[in-house]
Formats: sequence, C-alpha cells, structure tokens
Amino acid sequence: LNAAPGRAPRQQVRFLPAPAPGGGGAVEVVAARVPVLADHPLVRGPRFKKLKIGAGHRLDVKASGVFVLGIGHGNKLLTDLYNCHLTRVYTVGGRFGKATDDFSDTGNLVEKTTFDHITREKLERILAVIQGTNQKALLMYSNIDMKTQEAYELAVKGLIRPMGKSPPIITGVRCLQFALPEFQLEIHCLHETQQYLRKMVHEIGLELKSSAVCTQVRRIRDGVFTVDDALPRTQWNLQSIQEAIWNCQLRVETELEKTL
Repeated sequence: LNAAPGRAPRQQVRFLPAPAPGGGGAVEVVAARVPVLADHPLVRGPRFKKLKIGAGHRLDVKASGVFVLGIGHGNKLLTDLYNCHLTRVYTVGGRFGKATDDFSDTGNLVEKTTFDHITREKLERILAVIQGTNQKALLMYSNIDMKTQEAYELAVKGLIRPMGKSPPIITGVRCLQFALPEFQLEIHCLHETQQYLRKMVHEIGLELKSSAVCTQVRRIRDGVFTVDDALPRTQWNLQSIQEAIWNCQLRVETELEKTL
C-alpha cells in the first residue's frame, strides 16, 4: 500500500521575493503557490504504519480459493459473519487407487488398490447417503422444532443452520466430473476444515471398496464472498482494495440484517 501512488501534495500560498519588472536590483513580493513540505514522503514517512487486519475462515497451505480479510472496522464484521454460520462451498478433487498418511496426493503412500469396479452411479449413491446423514445432523444442531411455523419459514429462506458450535456438517454434495481414476466434487459445508474434506475423500474411497486421495481443495464461496470478489496478488493495491470493500459492503450488511 505504501508503494502505491500517493495523492498530490497540498499547495499553499506564500509571498516570495522576486525581481521587480523595472530591473535595477529592485525586489518586490509576489504571491506564489508552493507544495506543503509536510506532505512530502521524506518528511511524513510511510503513509501506512499500522493496519489492523483480521483473518476470516482460514485456508491451510495445501488449499486455495476465497480467503476473507477484515481491515480496521471490518474486524468486527468478521466476528458478526462468523456468528451467522454461513455456508462455504468447495470444489474438491480426488483420485482413486491409492491411500496416503495425510489423505492428500503428496503424502506418504500407504497402499494401492484397484478401482475399475467404481462407476459414477455408485459414487453418487455414496454422496446421497452422506448428504442425508448430514441433513439429520443439521436439524439436530439447529435447535429448532421442525413442527413449528418458524421452522417452515427458516427452511423456505434457507436459514436453517447451527446457531452454535457443531461438528463439520455437509449441507450439499454433488459430483461435477468423473473420469476414472479422477473425480471432482462440489461440497457445501459448515464448520469444516480443509483436512476434514480430504479425509472425506479418503472415506468415500473406502465405501467404494477401494481407496482415494485428495488432489485439490479450492474454496469458491465463503458466505457472501465468491471467487469473483477475490483479488489476485497483482491487484493488492489501495484502489483495488477500496473498490472490493465498496462492492461487498451492501451484501454484507444485507446478510447480517437477515441472519442476526
């Protein structure tokens, strides 16, 4: 931010001596506009010396995608968004045929297995079972009487979610691509970690009488923030950050008002 182009220095009016038009060594005082030296970088020093920056839901070193940061007052909004228990969406890649000690394709190999018997239909049946089991857990941790009008209205708005700490919950999962031995899933979840998603890929492999490792974990949505809102490294400058804050401000306020 300090390396970004700064605003032009302020100007002030000074009365300075200047040679008189008639010559002869005469001097007169004229008004002139000069820059205020107090605005010069060599005088005032770096424009930003301290920025309070907070991290939202973290990403580990093997994951990528949307990572939300709060700057200044935005740190309070991070806490409010955390209390909303918003859904996050990931694309998770997997590969059948081997297992590792950390469930990723870069871990130490534990075993190799066959995978020719696996079909997309079998995989989708396992995903349906996972989603159904997690839906029951979601209702249990939401602390809502499902026979009430309130529960119906929340379900219509898609606002049924845990209102406190809970284990990781998968609210939706589907297969995006399937080409043995590779596959890719889209996972909607709450209170997850990236390692939990890698372990989920491993367990899917076991359920299909094989094994699987996770090749990619990419977060494509974190609550109201999507990949389209994210700034790549080349856009880490003051103007881009300001525009990103302005573009997301209304969505954040609307979500907080609706949920909290």
